[in-house]
Amino acid sequence: MAAAAYRSGEKIKNEYDGIIHDYTRKGGIAHTEILLPDHAPREYLDRAVLWNSVEKIEKNKNSQLSREIELALPVELSAGQNISLVREYCRKHFVSAGMCADICIHDKQDGNPHAHIMLTMRPMEQDGSWGAKSKKEYILDEKGEHIRLKSGAFKTRKVNAVDWNEQTKAEIWRGGWADIVNQYLAQQDIAERVDHRSYERQGIDQIPTVHMGVAASQMECRGIVTERGNMNRRIKSDNQLLRALKGRIRKLKNGLDELLSSENPSNPIPSINLIEALENIISGRESKSRWSKIADLKSFAKAFSFLQANSITTLPQLRDKVSEMYGQYDDVSVKIKKAERRLKVLDEHIKQSETYLKNKAVYEHYKNTKPKKQEAYYRQHSAEIILYESADRYLKKVMNGRTNLPIKKWKAEAAQLTAEKNRLYQDFYKLRDEVREVEIIKRNVEQVMQADVPKRSVTRNKGMEL
Repeated sequence: MAAAAYRSGEKIKNEYDGIIHDYTRKGGIAHTEILLPDHAPREYLDRAVLWNSVEKIEKNKNSQLSREIELALPVELSAGQNISLVREYCRKHFVSAGMCADICIHDKQDGNPHAHIMLTMRPMEQDGSWGAKSKKEYILDEKGEHIRLKSGAFKTRKVNAVDWNEQTKAEIWRGGWADIVNQYLAQQDIAERVDHRSYERQGIDQIPTVHMGVAASQMECRGIVTERGNMNRRIKSDNQLLRALKGRIRKLKNGLDELLSSENPSNPIPSINLIEALENIISGRESKSRWSKIADLKSFAKAFSFLQANSITTLPQLRDKVSEMYGQYDDVSVKIKKAERRLKVLDEHIKQSETYLKNKAVYEHYKNTKPKKQEAYYRQHSAEIILYESADRYLKKVMNGRTNLPIKKWKAEAAQLTAEKNRLYQDFYKLRDEVREVEIIKRNVEQVMQADVPKRSVTRNKGMEL
C-alpha cells in the first residue's frame, strides 16, 4: 500500500493495519492509470481497492505481494507518446497474461522520465476472484503409484499456477520493451534505437558505461562533476582510443596487402630492403628546413629501431608483423573490457553495500516504531528507507544466503583489477606507438615504389649509351 501511494502520489489507507499513506505532496507524477484483464472486477480500477484486496488475500508473512518493473522512457518521444508506449507494452506482456498493472509515470523534467509498473502476483479466476499461486502435485513411481514417505504422507511437489516467476520471463520482457520502443521511434522517423542486450552479447567492441542514477545525473546537469560522471567520461575516451587503434591496424593491414598484390616484374616489392629504403629517403631530403630534417630524423630513428628490434627487412615480414599486432590488439582489448566489466560490478557491489550500511539504523528504527507513529517517521525518512530497501534487495541476490558483506575483499579486488588494467593500457600505448612506426614505413615504401621505376629506366638507358 505504501509503495502504491508513493509511486502514484496519492493518499491511501491500508485496511490491514489502519495506516494512512499520504504522498499527495510528492511532485513529478506525470501520469497514473490501472490496466485490468477483461474478467477482473471493475472496482480494481481504484488503486486503494486493488492493493487492499492483494493485502487481504496473502496470509503468509513472507508472501510477495507485487512485482515492480521500472522502465526508462525515451526522451525523443513526447509525453503522450510515452504514455501510449507504456500502455501498449503492459497490455501485451502483462495484462494479456492475467496480471493487473498499476502504471505510474514520473517526469521531473530533468531528462530522466521513467515508469513504475506494479504487477499482481496471483492469477485471477474467471469469476474475478484471486486464484492460488501454486498447487501440490503427487509424484508417482515407475508403476504410476503414489510414493509414501516415512511420515505416512504421499510425496508431492509444488507446481506454479503461472510461469510469471520463470527466469526466462525477464529476458522476454526486456526484449519486448526494446522491440516496442524501437517501433515507436521508427514511427516518428527517429534514428536512435535501443537494445536490451549487453555490448558483449551484441558483439560490440566497446566498454559499457556505468549507470549514473538520478542524483548523479541531476548534479551533472547542474555542472557539478561527479565520480560516476568522471568514470563514464574516461570510459568514453577509452572507447574512442580502442576504436581508433583498431581502425588504424585494419587500414595498415589492408594497405600492405594491396602493396603486395600490386607486385610486377619491373617493381619486385617483396625484395625491397626496408632499412636501406628508409636510409635512401632520409639522405635525399636535402631541400627540407633544418627543423623539418630534425623531426624526420627522430621519426626515422624510431622506425629503424622498430625494424631492427623485430628483425624485419622485407614487406611480407612487415605485413606478418601487422597481423601479429591485430592479435595483440584483440588480446589487450578483450582483457581491458573484461577488467572494466568486473570493475563495474564491484563498483555497484561497494556502492550498494555502503548505502545499505549508511541507512540501516534509520530502517531498523522505522521497523521498531509503533504503528501509529510509523507513517510519520516514514514520511520524514522515506528517501533513506527506500534506498535501504533497494540496497537490501540487491545484496540479497549478490550474497546468496551469506550475511557478512565482503566490502574489504571487493575493494581489494577492485584495486588489483585497476592495477592490472593500467598495465594493460601500457601495453596498449606501446602497441599504438608501434602502429605509428609501421605507418611511417608504409608511407615511405609507397614513395620508393613511385620513384623506383623511373630511376631503373634512366640507369638502363645510360648503360646502353655507354
